[in-house]
Formats: sequence, structure tokens, C-alpha cells
Amino acid sequence: MSRLTGAGEQRRAEVIDDQGDTVPLPVIPSASDPREPSDHRTESFARVSAGKSAGNRPPFTPILKKVALGVAVCLVVGAGYAGLRQVANAPADPNGSAAHSHPATSTTPDQAEAGVQRAVAGEAVLQKMTDAVENDNRTEFLDTIDPKATDFRTSARTIFSNLSTLPISTFQLRYVSDDAAALTPDRTAQLGGTQSWLAQVEVSWQLSGYDAKPARETLPVTFVTRDGSTYAASFSERFAAGQRRPVWALGQVEVAKGKHSLVVSLDSEAEAKSYVSVADKAVESVTKVWGKSWRQKVIVYLPAKQSQMEGILGAQPNTYTQIAAVTFAELDTPAVSAPVRIVANPKLFEELGKQGRRIVLTHETTHVASTATASPVPLWLAEGFADYVAFTAVPVQDESAAKELFKAVRAGKVPTTLPTPEAFAASATELPQAYESAWLACRLIAEREGQAKLVKFYRAVHTSKSSTGLADAFKSVLGMAEPEFVAEWQKYLERLAGA
Repeated sequence: MSRLTGAGEQRRAEVIDDQGDTVPLPVIPSASDPREPSDHRTESFARVSAGKSAGNRPPFTPILKKVALGVAVCLVVGAGYAGLRQVANAPADPNGSAAHSHPATSTTPDQAEAGVQRAVAGEAVLQKMTDAVENDNRTEFLDTIDPKATDFRTSARTIFSNLSTLPISTFQLRYVSDDAAALTPDRTAQLGGTQSWLAQVEVSWQLSGYDAKPARETLPVTFVTRDGSTYAASFSERFAAGQRRPVWALGQVEVAKGKHSLVVSLDSEAEAKSYVSVADKAVESVTKVWGKSWRQKVIVYLPAKQSQMEGILGAQPNTYTQIAAVTFAELDTPAVSAPVRIVANPKLFEELGKQGRRIVLTHETTHVASTATASPVPLWLAEGFADYVAFTAVPVQDESAAKELFKAVRAGKVPTTLPTPEAFAASATELPQAYESAWLACRLIAEREGQAKLVKFYRAVHTSKSSTGLADAFKSVLGMAEPEFVAEWQKYLERLAGA
């Protein structure tokens, strides 16, 4: 897909409450980067051989039974690579808006002073929370939770348990901003106390042995002051459109470690363990092609339900019903060293079957190894290369994996150019052909020049600082101009399709 849906840019986002009311929130810059946050993802799709379009969904339906690769029904892994130039938004709520601007409001000296007092009180609570996590002190952590917030106290116990279970090396909470008027009168009355307010809090955490730098997200935290003490009363009040939820705040997690993988499940420990070997094999398969010059580690999130996947990604409901898995950077701004996760669609991922899951995880792991979430490579190369690696690990029949493309070629509709970014749009009528074309373009390079040259070609484009990086790589690595390659690729497709 063009942007994989999700929060591409979050400018002056409006929060959505349970009643659908909206309240403007200020822009929240990261601690180290004043730029607006952006979200970058890649996705894997499960496609059947004869799907039909339904609205903006890809023209295929989810696989309902375990896949028999290379027979009547096939699994084709593709990815709707976000890239750095995509700016489409996917609000977390259908009524949400992620790109409204609001005039700045002036504050009086008294209001400014009140804001400072709120920030000091809130920061003190956050520091106590941070210390409790670092010291693994459950009692101290729960002492920061509003005694009257019964439901949140239950959630807080789960959150603390999760933070203790995950291999966290660093954990920080930072008070960023607040809005004294964000809470509705009813909610304020419900909270009671002398004052209550909603603040935006930056949370960062680093998984030991896996992350080169901390993951970072922003949480809406509700504070309340009662009897002279300030407490946290909620971690989930009125999320802004596109605002992601940390996996450890969505329910009890179970963790399983492999040689190369960490699987975090919101379902069961047994499920987490069952995916470790698949993830480890995916890492090994990718390393055979890409080489050892990456961390050779992968983190997989396994939600128990669709809403949890959407929460992790900050996505609109039902956005990912056709998506097997998504690779995303758990950081506000793109960076090569950003912590990258693979999050699976709980229903569809299970239905793919053992080999299907291995293909999907190998495809997504290729994106992790090649830092596709922070790469200037064109979509056709990012997706084609990931499919090449996946189908090298688990071979499939050409006729099954490129069925839609071959059908078009036999009808005289040979692609005239390599797939454009628009060809990967969710509403594109020839979406399957885009993935199939990209895959076979990369395979042609490997067959013509050798697999090592394909990797070299990808790396050359990836590391180029020039706007002509792709054209330069065609010349320097493949010894031809792009039009020459396209002409050869067209003949290759015709030969494979028997046209």
C-alpha cells in the first residue's frame, strides 16, 4: 500500500474521547528532535490467487485455510513500504483528524504559573514511577496510582508486571505538555480531588540485547491531586489520532527468547514459544542473503486481537484486516538505528500456516535487516527484494506467486515501467501485479548478475546521498541504464508467462 495507513504526520492532532468530542492538543516534539513525528512501516499481505476488490481493500481476500504453497491457492508476500516520502494519515478513530491547525492561545501569568505547578507535580509522579520500574519495586509503582482509580490500578499491576518481564535496560517517563481544559466536566467530576488534568508524556524504553537506541512513544496520562498528593489516574485517556500504544500497556504479555529473536505475545506463553523457531529461521535466511552486517536480531509482537494490533500501530479500526504483518519503527523520527518491530495480524497470521508464517516473517525480517523503515530505496526495490529473500527461503511456483501478473502479460498488458509508488496504493486496481513485478525484477537481477550483485545494487541505492542514486546504481553495479533493464525485464516476464 502507498502508506500502509497509520499516522504519517501528526500536526496539531485532535484527541478523540469516548463521546466523540474533540479537543486540540499541542504539537509534541521529541526530546532530541524538534521535527514533527512521523511513522514508517512496511507490511506483508496474504493474497489468494483469485481475490476480488472491496472498496479500498486490496483486491484479494484473507486465506481461510492453511496454505498449500504452489498449488491452487498460494501465499504471496508483499509489503506496502512506507518510506520517508509518504505522508498519508490513518487516524486512530474514523472521526479523528490528524492534520488540523489551531491558533495559538495566550495565557495569563496566573495560568502560566498553574501550568508550571501541574508540570512539577506530574513530573514528580513520573520520576517515582521510573524509579520504581528501575528498582523493580511494585509497591512504590502502585503508590503513584490514584487510590480511587480502581480499573487503572488493575491495569497498573499488569503494566508493572510486563515491564518486569521484558528485558528492559532503560526506562524513562518525561512530562512534555498538558491541557487543563482537555478533560470533560463529567470526567473532572468523576475524578474529584482539588484538580485534575490531561498531560502528554514521552515514554522511552530499551530492550537489552535488541535495541541500539530506546523506543519512544507519547502517552496521554491523566493526573489528579487529592488530599495534597498527586497521582496518575489513567494511561489511556483520549488518545490523539494516530497515537500508538506501547505493547506493555495493552494487556498481560508473555515473552519467549530465541537465538535471534524475542517474541512478545499478548495471547499466551505457548504462542510466544511457538513462533521463536520461525523467527530464528527468518533471521538466518535473511543473513544468508543480506550478510552479517546487521544486528541479526528481530522482535515480533503477537497481539491477541485486531484492536491490539491497531493500538500498537496507532491505526484506524479494520485497517489491517488483509495484512499479515507490519514492520514499523517504534520511534517518532526515522533513523537507521531506530528500534524496529514486526507486529502480526493475530487472525490472519495464524491462518497462514507454518510455511506461510515463515515467508511472512522472512519478508519482514528483510525489512528489519535492510533498515527499510529509514531508507530512500524505491518501493519496487524494497518490496521486490524482501519477496526475493522470502521466496528464496521458501520456494514457490512462479505460476502461483505471479498469477495476476502472468495473466496480464498473456493478455498483452506487459508493464511499461517498473512499479511506481502509486502502484502500491491500497486502491490500486493492479496491486498484486505491482508486488509480483517487483519481485521478478529483483529475481532477474539475481539470475543475470548473481545474488551478490542484487545485494550490492540494493545497498548502493540505500546508501546513496544523491537524487540520482537509483540511476547511478544501475550504471555502476549493473552496467546498464534503467530503460535497458526495463526492456530486458519485459522480455523476461513474457518468457516466464509463456506469452
